[in-house]
Amino acid sequence: QLQLVESGGGLVQAGGSLTLSCVSSSYTFEQFEVGWFRQAPGKEREGVSCINADGDTTNYVEHAKGRFTVSRVNIKNTVYLQMNNLQPEDTGVYYCAAPFFRGACQPLSASDFNYWGHGTQVTVSS
Repeated sequence: QLQLVESGGGLVQAGGSLTLSCVSSSYTFEQFEVGWFRQAPGKEREGVSCINADGDTTNYVEHAKGRFTVSRVNIKNTVYLQMNNLQPEDTGVYYCAAPFFRGACQPLSASDFNYWGHGTQVTVSS
């Protein structure tokens, strides 16, 4: 069982930045792709970004391109999501997740991911 814990959320003004972290205590974490998803109130969970196990291939959905950067430091069992120029529409709970099988980063769909953290709240004020 892979346990994931997100942190780094908070309240920020529009145009501000946050860096989210996803940490696992499992020594196998470095073998997993990791995706970031978000869920706004009243909306379905949607993909944001994904990174492969080696950290050399990333994927972003349209709304994240040019503003968000995903990275990982496997020796720290941590995946990061750097978010810049945040806007009120970025408000939501952000989750990291990992799939049983590789190849889940594209297309990025929540249904392909099996291990989930509890999420961290991001609120962007206008």
